[in-house]
Amino acid sequence: MFRKGVSSALLLLSLFLFPRSVDGCTTIIVTRGASADGSVMVSHSDDNDLMDQRIIYVPARKHVPGSVREVFCTAAAMGEFPQFNSFSYPRVVTSERGPGYDTAGPKSIPLGTIPQVRETYAYFDGSYGIMNEHQLMFGECTNGSKVTPEPEPGKRIMYSAELSRIALERCRTAREAIRLMGELIERYGLYGTGETLPVADSEEAWVFEMAPSPEGTGGLWAAKKVPDGEIFVGANQFRIRELDPDDPDIMFSGNLHSVAEKHGWWKPSDGKLDWLKTVSLGEYNHPYYSLRRVWRVFSLAAPSKDFSPWVKDGFTKDYPFSVKPDRKLGVRDLMRLHRDHYEGTEFDLTKGTAAGPFGYPDRYYGPYDGAGDVGDPKRKLGGAWERPLSVTYCGYVFVNQARGWLPDPIGGRMWLGLDKPADTLFLPFHVGVTGLPRSVEVCDTTKFSRESAWWTFNFLANYAGLKYSYMHREIESLQEQLETGFLNTLDAVERIALYLHSTDPSSARAYLTEFAEKNTAGALEKWKELTEHLIVKYNDGLLTEGGKIGQPLGYPKEWLRTTSWPEGPTSYERPKGK
Repeated sequence: MFRKGVSSALLLLSLFLFPRSVDGCTTIIVTRGASADGSVMVSHSDDNDLMDQRIIYVPARKHVPGSVREVFCTAAAMGEFPQFNSFSYPRVVTSERGPGYDTAGPKSIPLGTIPQVRETYAYFDGSYGIMNEHQLMFGECTNGSKVTPEPEPGKRIMYSAELSRIALERCRTAREAIRLMGELIERYGLYGTGETLPVADSEEAWVFEMAPSPEGTGGLWAAKKVPDGEIFVGANQFRIRELDPDDPDIMFSGNLHSVAEKHGWWKPSDGKLDWLKTVSLGEYNHPYYSLRRVWRVFSLAAPSKDFSPWVKDGFTKDYPFSVKPDRKLGVRDLMRLHRDHYEGTEFDLTKGTAAGPFGYPDRYYGPYDGAGDVGDPKRKLGGAWERPLSVTYCGYVFVNQARGWLPDPIGGRMWLGLDKPADTLFLPFHVGVTGLPRSVEVCDTTKFSRESAWWTFNFLANYAGLKYSYMHREIESLQEQLETGFLNTLDAVERIALYLHSTDPSSARAYLTEFAEKNTAGALEKWKELTEHLIVKYNDGLLTEGGKIGQPLGYPKEWLRTTSWPEGPTSYERPKGK
């Protein structure tokens, strides 16, 4: 990515030649009635292509009356903006958001300011806000929209990243967050792409979607509640459809209908405004880039519904807004969903020529891949890979849990996986901690670091690609062992934390912080041990184990038949035609 000092012209050229359209995220909601333990869950894979992978703890703060809160630009929206010191790394440099962001480098230049509140809450932060100390939590995915304006001070200073952070700083419930974000969009203007933000608390979950306005100021938004007992998935396409003004579980911007009618996007004779059709051109990047993931999550969670993976077009209504799962889902079910590559289906990315001899499911994107929205008539596509939930360019993934029957510091849990879901480990952190381990808060993707947890997971994930079908089995085994162990250990940890909280809440926070430090350090050691074990075991593509060194493994016969090996030099005669 580009660093400070790059001219605006070069930036725009880079976005044209190497569009970031392969980026994108998958986000899932599991409502209280659809979860195995009664928690509300929100998950998100931040498929960010080597941007800022740090997960930062932003502490609670008290503010002087009359002070302002700076609003910063984000490179996650449309690329870097050097004029605002907005880069892929670091995402923010400021002394106003705790020590995690008070780092070396040019200070972030605000797009503008808003009035500050007297007190702000502590929260976990990444490319977008994650979860605060009151169990309010977010997910995110980027969507195509009909207009994608750049930030402009005085006109458009808000994007989903800062909106989610402001909501986490100030709100305790999902409804509060939606009203606040809607007001901020309408007053301060929205720039960038279309966005979906799942927002949930311990009782209910909503989907908040936004799109820049063709007016050049303000913005458009809509929100819909996910019915209790159902699950939702968003995958780089707006998921809200008809907006019924009389539905108490739907909210939208007051100017939506008038702006849409003025610009020919909708007219009253159309009936209820279809949000997806009104503000976007349909699916993002290429056909099924989004919808295949929607199908996959719904088909795995509710196989009895027999959803088809094939639809008419990007505006299909074959997949509902949300669905009731056949059985209630646990936290590890969401982890498994995010680790999926369509295994066992006709789209299985571990099969076929592109998977190589060892079933490697990741695909590398380049300038020859599609960009933009499918509905754009100027867009051309020569080919496309299936887009799974787990991708090699995922920066981090999390599964948040809000559990209303517990005090907030204990009830809120973030399960964090650094690097791609299929080959990482989900580490648990309670929102009541007073800070995150340093290994989680440090990561520069341009400099390898042994103290960075992200680099620990990223190294093994990349190395495993050399002999994936062999090494992934051992990664899966350790994932199962450690994640199951975390769940068992947390029962005892939370009983102790509850006792401490009843007498001295600060001691409970200290205890949860100490547990997070030790648990993370221990898990990282296990991961490093597995890495060293696999380096030795499969050195030079051979097998070394049981005292036997360098045993040949070769290639699968099925794959050999697809190569030049069968016609290789098997005699001294010159082959015909050569």
